[in-house]
Amino acid sequence: MNTTAENFLRLVKIMDELREQCPWDKKQTIHTLRPMTIEEVYELCEAIINEDWNNIKEELGDVLLHILFYSRIAKEENKFDIHDVINTICEKLIIRHPHIYGNVKVENEDDVKRNWEKIKIKEGAKESVLSGVPKTLPAVIKATRMQEKVKQVGFEWSNKEDVWKKVEEEMGELKEAIKSNKQEHIEEEFGDILFSLINYARFLKVDAEGALEKTNQKFLQRFQSLELIAKEKGKILSEMSLAEMDEIWNDIKKSKH
Repeated sequence: MNTTAENFLRLVKIMDELREQCPWDKKQTIHTLRPMTIEEVYELCEAIINEDWNNIKEELGDVLLHILFYSRIAKEENKFDIHDVINTICEKLIIRHPHIYGNVKVENEDDVKRNWEKIKIKEGAKESVLSGVPKTLPAVIKATRMQEKVKQVGFEWSNKEDVWKKVEEEMGELKEAIKSNKQEHIEEEFGDILFSLINYARFLKVDAEGALEKTNQKFLQRFQSLELIAKEKGKILSEMSLAEMDEIWNDIKKSKH
């Protein structure tokens, strides 16, 4: 059986061969790869949500291949290569974990996160605590990361009760905005509610993105069951009343418990 190092070098060799010999691989750039990389990461996320370990293994391989692909292109452009990528992350991890590789003492994971942010600012890696949050992140994940970031410098509610009061306050402001009938104001206040709910989710130790995706999947399964039951009864959804559909929906909900 090959060692991890041998398998890794085998993959590097295959990537080099594909880049040099395959017409499709030869044509790719960092820009043409980008949307495919995003798709691969989402496929990995889906496998994780489903706890499909075989699929997780496969999707991790796809993501790893993309890392090698970008590194190969960078080597051709005389920018860096895969060795530089690996060395950079090794050095970063050592520097940013002084509680493991230095003399810093930590009590818990919050101390680790605070040290991480302080080190990044000290390194000059970013001008703001929030500058490291990618602009292209999905909104729910971005809100969560922003809240986690500012927490490390003390910008955080002290308890979940206060956070919930903020949610209720934002709900009141949305009601007032609805009365004003100004769409821009309504949208702003609705966004504030979502942001506050995501903050509350953190205090409940709930992954807001993951929780919403589970609800999406639950809705998908239930609606598809509704479609199937309606078809079995010889009915067409578009011709059914909401009351008829709701009756079937409630039966489906009961059957899942």
